[in-house]
Amino acid sequence: MRSSLRFLVTAVLLAAACKSVGSHPEPPKAESPLPMSASASLAPPAPVPSVAPTTFSRLPPHWAHASPATVTSTQGMVVTDNALATKVGSEVLRNGGNAADAAVATAFALAVAYPTAGNVGGGGFAVTLFGGKARALDFRETAPGAARRDMYLDPHGQPNQDARQGIRSAGVPGSVAGLRQLYDVLGSKSKTWAELLLPAIELAEKGFVVDEAFRAGITERIERLAKHPVTAGLFLPGGNPPPVGSTWNNPPLARTLRRIAEKGPDDFYRGNTARLLAAQMRAEGGLVTLADLAAYRAKWRDVLEFTYRQAKVIAMPPPSSGGVTLAMICNILDGTDLKQQGSQSPAALHLLFEALRRSFAARNAKLGDPDFVKMPLAELLSAKWADDQRASILPERATPSSEIESAGAPSATGPHTTHFSIVDREGNAVALTTTINWWYGGGVSVKDAGFVLNNEMDDFASVPGSANAFGLVQGEANAIAPGKRMLSSMAPTIVTDTNGQVRLVLGAAGGPTIISTVFEELSNVVDFELDAGTAVGLPRFHMQHLPDLVLFEKGGLQDETMKRLLEMGYAFKERDHVADAPLIQRVGDSWIGVAEPRRAGSLAAAP
Repeated sequence: MRSSLRFLVTAVLLAAACKSVGSHPEPPKAESPLPMSASASLAPPAPVPSVAPTTFSRLPPHWAHASPATVTSTQGMVVTDNALATKVGSEVLRNGGNAADAAVATAFALAVAYPTAGNVGGGGFAVTLFGGKARALDFRETAPGAARRDMYLDPHGQPNQDARQGIRSAGVPGSVAGLRQLYDVLGSKSKTWAELLLPAIELAEKGFVVDEAFRAGITERIERLAKHPVTAGLFLPGGNPPPVGSTWNNPPLARTLRRIAEKGPDDFYRGNTARLLAAQMRAEGGLVTLADLAAYRAKWRDVLEFTYRQAKVIAMPPPSSGGVTLAMICNILDGTDLKQQGSQSPAALHLLFEALRRSFAARNAKLGDPDFVKMPLAELLSAKWADDQRASILPERATPSSEIESAGAPSATGPHTTHFSIVDREGNAVALTTTINWWYGGGVSVKDAGFVLNNEMDDFASVPGSANAFGLVQGEANAIAPGKRMLSSMAPTIVTDTNGQVRLVLGAAGGPTIISTVFEELSNVVDFELDAGTAVGLPRFHMQHLPDLVLFEKGGLQDETMKRLLEMGYAFKERDHVADAPLIQRVGDSWIGVAEPRRAGSLAAAP
């Protein structure tokens, strides 16, 4: 079978049209990233090279992202997937706010200007470093009190669509509670909570000019958005996406944000907004109640810290799987010499794919909400585990995933998440990733409140051992239970040098590809000593154990590299792009910001 695979792929390569290659069934189609939403009325700062761009010999011909623009500043940096939100964050820094203040304002601005993923109806994670102290903030959604292990099974014991679409797919949102915790614990208090929400309120009230990316995001999801009358009213005025050049606003969301500005999270979890959300749940057969909302709490957790080469990595612990999986990958590869193999070489990619395969297999089987399950973290993060995995990698052959024990494939974070990174003039840093899972979540918006609800319940294992919407299979540790947080792939990360000074602030959007992309950017800087722009622009790859294939970006593999990897037994699937991952790097006394070149409208800006 593998020899026939190689024949088929070679034929496709010769035809210059390699779309999907492999002996494995096609995984359920994930929603591929699209250009970002509104970037109108904002001219990006003039790019300033951080260092001389790296001359790179292994890039495929005509690679589109070979030289992303960089922005340099000694006063701080903001990078997001949305230009309007970047502007909001940079202005907060310019006017004396710190990184936490800017993060709060940026997140609420994303809820307005980037509604495909920015949210008040979802959740997320943040890793912070303030005054040398690292913290991890968990504001992941929780399962409603009425949730049951088999709630999404049909009479034949098979998963139905309720976990993915419609009002029953929503978990209890955590974003508002999480952002308030960020403000209360780390905010400078030079800005009031209400002042930080004001830019988002004004965006929602006055609106912004619709660009191609904002309209395209709606057009691509028009069928789902049209199913729910409230959502259709927000995003399909007159039954169609708003035309390019028109002004789009969201008065109901502006009113919601004003209430949150005045009353804080109490409005969202116990006040008028809570009542609006609970009323809609009752009317449409949803599960989230007033009691669920009142019981929600964001949680500060102990950060996960480990060393890769000479870099200290500060990562998110469970219920995000991102940090633990990233640590497993790093621990396996720390015993190899990737630099000697050469970036993007067949040998280096082989080691990467096998480390990803083994780390995801363990992730899928072992990880879950630490408040509900006991995880063997000491074992998974031990030198012995890494040594054993490394020793099992064959030097000239891909290991079939069927030979590696796992519960199946992993849960995910939906393909449309958003990540942003911020540093202030004092060197304080916030890496924050937030999501509503799919583009526009489950397609349901709260009447008279103006925001979309998440469909995060699909990130649980509806049937442990079977695939969810993203082709990811998961184990008992991530089974549904009332009040439980679903496992996530989000991986907000901060990297410091041996003196404890911030070196990188990074994270990504894109489901399980988040983890592989964060490692690849980290490795590009730490292993291969590439400049920030090149580190972000290089072709990306993803392997998650099951399905047993490697995702690669369109045009991202040279023919000779592909040929060698095929000979080793790999199967490949082409994708337009893998993840969105803007980056901040410190070089000397300067901050280097790199927007995501794959995301139209992504912007890095100095204060």
